[in-house]
Amino acid sequence: MFDKNKKLIFSGIQPSGTFTLGNYLGAVINWNKLQDDYNCVYCVVDMHAITVKQEPAKLRQNTLEAYALLLACGIDINRSVLFIQSHVKTHAELSWVLSCSTQYGELGRMTQFKDKSLKHADDINAGLYTYPVLMAADILVYNADLVPVGIDQKQHLELARNVAQRFNGRYGETFIVPEPYIGEVGSKVMSLQNPESKMSKSDDNVNAYVLVIDDKDTIIRKFKRAVTDSDTEIVYKEGKDGINNLMTIYSAVTGDSFDKITADFSGKGYGDFKLAVGEAVADKLSPIREEYLKIIADKDYLKKCYTEGAEQALRLSQRVVNKVYRKVGFVDKV
Repeated sequence: MFDKNKKLIFSGIQPSGTFTLGNYLGAVINWNKLQDDYNCVYCVVDMHAITVKQEPAKLRQNTLEAYALLLACGIDINRSVLFIQSHVKTHAELSWVLSCSTQYGELGRMTQFKDKSLKHADDINAGLYTYPVLMAADILVYNADLVPVGIDQKQHLELARNVAQRFNGRYGETFIVPEPYIGEVGSKVMSLQNPESKMSKSDDNVNAYVLVIDDKDTIIRKFKRAVTDSDTEIVYKEGKDGINNLMTIYSAVTGDSFDKITADFSGKGYGDFKLAVGEAVADKLSPIREEYLKIIADKDYLKKCYTEGAEQALRLSQRVVNKVYRKVGFVDKV
């Protein structure tokens, strides 16, 4: 399936259910593009999700929705490996070995552990502390060359690199030390109601975010209600956070430059521009919504995809785990 001349990229996404427009334009749209130039391994990281309390039925539904959405967004199972993390046992198996090559102090310095401990003070569990080791295992079990990283993940990738180097130094060359993938930067999409904050579906105001599977009327209504400013000029500049956000979104879905957008809407009001942005987004997302609804309704097809994806991932990763087990001195299975 994979081309030996191409580098391997690994990336995972949390099963938080339906993606927002921000998730799509900021990350997922680029996952699709990477398939042309790299061997891609993608997964829905449901094991990471349980570091905070989850309602089991909701977690299952969110995981299936996220998987179906990745398919609908263009992840091609004939070109990429796409699976659900808990279906591939080698992630957990390697995680334990790597935890023995990870220092206590390294985990204690993790910014996300500190942040989540404050946010979930009633459940500061061991998994919350050690999940960066599992994240390292996610990457190293495929000997990934590259990992797309945002600001939130830089510290985790650095830990994976440190663990790989430490293991290699102790047991001999085993792991590729992964590099960050710095490619096309995804668009940073802000809240439609508070453009100083990142778009998030956890926002109490449903008009603050657009979901990838929202219908056209809903999308246009949300953009019509988008916060702008008291000015009338459609131009990207400091102090115009609302218009800057709308221009960023419009540019991302149409390919138009900010200068072209300003020229095209010269003399027109904010109402015209917000309607145009809403229509452009709806047109962009409509095929994804239609494909998603078709996939999520076909349970047999969905199961076939994630089952085959897990089988492919296991074949790729088992070789690495077998090698690691021999290196550390475990007795071979009969």
